[in-house]
Amino acid sequence: MANSKRPLISINPFNGETLKTFQEMSSEDIEKAIGRADEAFLEWSNRSFDERSAILKRAGQLFEERTEALARLMAQEMGKKMSDGRGELALCAEIFRYYAEEGERILAPQHLSTREGEGTLLFQPLGVVYGIQPWNFPFYQPTRFTASNLIAGNVVLTKHASNVPQCAETFAQLLFDAGVPEAVYTNLPVTSGGAASIIDDDRVKGISFTGSNAAGARVAEQAGRNVKKTIMELGGVDPFIVLEDADLDLTIERFMEGKLGNCGQICLAAKRIILTEPIAKEFLQRATKLFQALKPGNPLEESTDYGPLCTEKAAEQLEEQVNQSVAAGARLLVGGKRKGAFIEPGILTEIPEGSPAAEEELFGPIACVWIVPDEEAAIKMANDSPFGLGGSVYTRDHERGHRVAEQLECGTAFVNHAASSYASMPMGGVKKSGYGRELGELGIKEFVNQKLIRHFD
Repeated sequence: MANSKRPLISINPFNGETLKTFQEMSSEDIEKAIGRADEAFLEWSNRSFDERSAILKRAGQLFEERTEALARLMAQEMGKKMSDGRGELALCAEIFRYYAEEGERILAPQHLSTREGEGTLLFQPLGVVYGIQPWNFPFYQPTRFTASNLIAGNVVLTKHASNVPQCAETFAQLLFDAGVPEAVYTNLPVTSGGAASIIDDDRVKGISFTGSNAAGARVAEQAGRNVKKTIMELGGVDPFIVLEDADLDLTIERFMEGKLGNCGQICLAAKRIILTEPIAKEFLQRATKLFQALKPGNPLEESTDYGPLCTEKAAEQLEEQVNQSVAAGARLLVGGKRKGAFIEPGILTEIPEGSPAAEEELFGPIACVWIVPDEEAAIKMANDSPFGLGGSVYTRDHERGHRVAEQLECGTAFVNHAASSYASMPMGGVKKSGYGRELGELGIKEFVNQKLIRHFD
């Protein structure tokens, strides 16, 4: 179980300043951490729902009390605007509250009365579960995995993204301050090499992964060899369909939210803007004008329109995708230029097949636009993708919107709203966007043993 230790470096993408350096855990320390977690499971799972609920409620309170400090940390470590950070932290608080208040009800034993007799369905914790988390929502992502599993009685190990080690450490400390025993939640400061060995450990019963399709496929393959349950929330190229009868004022507002929230670094972000012909010209004129007016700035400052991407490397990759698409024939209406970790919000149209904008996920503030003749063509284009995470449709006709949403091949569809996450509603994808669900009642049941007890007289 050897791993070559590397430092985890926290760098401010706004100015390139090194904020803090962390030492990666050794193989021996990982082994000890898993052992402590495994030993802590029996005591934690035997605690009452009331005891676990009180701790989760306190965690939710701490997210509210510490919002400004936590938002500042995200702004400094991964470039998130303060307003975006506050929204993320409010959702974290709500997720902890939701599972604290609803967990016992959701996991209550269910009496079964079937054509073949009586039984009871129990929902029992599995043990140690392992979450591999991304950088783009450094508090929300571990929250949605951790809150559901802690209330269920599981014990949690988390490997966070290597570029947000301060957020990972701070999240763990908040839980400890709320009353979570240290062995019941463990932050593992490891890189991908160290992370892989954890999947093989027999004491780890399940793995949740959020990240790229390629990395998720590797994790799923390794977990499969070990016969372990996994949840995969992978990439997306979510369609944003604008029908000819859409309320354009509302739609443009939702477009700006869905494309520029978190500087476009969201799995559920609006990535393929599909416009029906009658509304396309006005939509593009208005969107281009709004993009032209946006000003970059320090994410700590309230007046900033957009901050940097998470790293300069991420900005370089996005710039290359834009440049290759333009070289292939795409038209760049506005933006797309890079300076350091900043990249101007941009709009690409006339995108040719085979170009990066047509084939890849552009993870940032670049809107890729297609114009189609009608609703039928919009649905066809939306579904012409190997991915299926989220999607949205805009129309004044509610029934029409629902009908279109039903036909989208995705895990989460929205009518007249940008794709979002909610504590009480499940989210996840289909096709190459992954499988399994987090949040809501479905999410809490992913890592429990759904045990049948069969009754006979």
